[in-house]
Amino acid sequence: MIEKWAQLRQVNPSLRIRNAAEILGVSELELLCTRLGNGVTLLQNEMPAILSMIPALGYVMALTRNEECVIECKGSYKNGMLDKPHAGVFVGEDIDLRMFFSHWKYAFTVVEEGAESDKKSLQFFSNDGTAVHKVFLNSKSDHAVFDKIKEQFGTSGTATDVMIIHTEPEKPELKDSEIDAESFRHEWLSLRDTHEFSPIVHKYGMSRSQALRLAPVGGYAIRVDTSMVRVVLQEAISREVPVMVFVGNKGMLQIFAGQIFNLVDHGEWLNILDPEFNLHLKEKEISQCWIVRKPTLDGTVTGIECFNEKGEQIVQFFGKRKPGVPELMSWREIVDIHG
Repeated sequence: MIEKWAQLRQVNPSLRIRNAAEILGVSELELLCTRLGNGVTLLQNEMPAILSMIPALGYVMALTRNEECVIECKGSYKNGMLDKPHAGVFVGEDIDLRMFFSHWKYAFTVVEEGAESDKKSLQFFSNDGTAVHKVFLNSKSDHAVFDKIKEQFGTSGTATDVMIIHTEPEKPELKDSEIDAESFRHEWLSLRDTHEFSPIVHKYGMSRSQALRLAPVGGYAIRVDTSMVRVVLQEAISREVPVMVFVGNKGMLQIFAGQIFNLVDHGEWLNILDPEFNLHLKEKEISQCWIVRKPTLDGTVTGIECFNEKGEQIVQFFGKRKPGVPELMSWREIVDIHG
C-alpha cells in the first residue's frame, strides 16, 4: 500500500489523502498510519485535553466534512466547553463547533513537507477510519503550541496500535405506518426552539428525511428541486443576505454564520470561495432538498436541508440569526420566492 500511494503521489502530487484512500480501497486512517514516524505522530486518546490547547494555536483553519460536503472556516477556537464526557463545543464568531466524543477515537499531529514550508495539522478520526475533524495551521498560527501538543500527547504508536472497526450498516427506516405520526406532528407544532427538533425525531425512531415526509400540513416541510440550493445561494449573495451553513458527520457539526460572496463551479463541486470561509458541495449528489419551517418562541425559522440517496443529511442552510432574534425577513423572502 505504501508503494502504491507513493506512485499515486508521483503521478498526481496534489492528490488528497482521502481521494487516494478511495482509489486504493482503504480508509483514510489506514493510509495515514503508513506514515507514522515519518511526519505523523499518534497522540494519546485524550480528546478534551488536546482540544483545550487548540485555542492557543491562534489563527487556524477548521475543517469538517462528510461524503458530499466540506466546510472550512478560518479563525480562532474560542469559548470551549469540554467538561462533559460525551459532548463539547467551541462557540466563536468564526469557528463554531458541536463535538460528539463517542465517535472520536484517534488523534494525530501531521506534518507535510512542502516546497516552501511545512504544512502542519491536527487530525481526528473515528474508529471506522473516517476523519471527524481537522485543524490546519498557517503562518499566523503559533507553531510552538503545535510542538507542545505533540510533545505532551505524542506516543510512539505504530499502525498495529490503530484498529479499524467497520461499523454496521444503518438499520432500515421504520415503515411510516409504524410511526405515531399524529403525536410527532403535535410536538413539531409545539416547538419552542429549533434545537428541540432532533431529539423529537430520535424519540420517534425516525430518520431525518422520514420526519420531513411526515411533517404537519401547512408548508412545514416542502420537497423542492435540488437546484434550489444554487439559486438561493446566488440570491443571498446578490442581496447581501447573511446565511448560516451547517455541515456535519457523526462526530462533529461545524457552523458558519455570515455573508457569502463568491459562488464558483469547479469540476463536480459547487463552491463558496471566500477569504475566511470555503464550502465545497457535490451538488449532483443531493438526492433530496427540502424547505423546512419550525415554530419557535422567536417566530418561524426557515431552513433548507439536503440529503443524499441514503437519506443522510449533507448540509443545512438558514438565514443568519441567534436565539432570541427573529429570522431575517430577507432570507425568508428568498426561500419563499424560489420555493
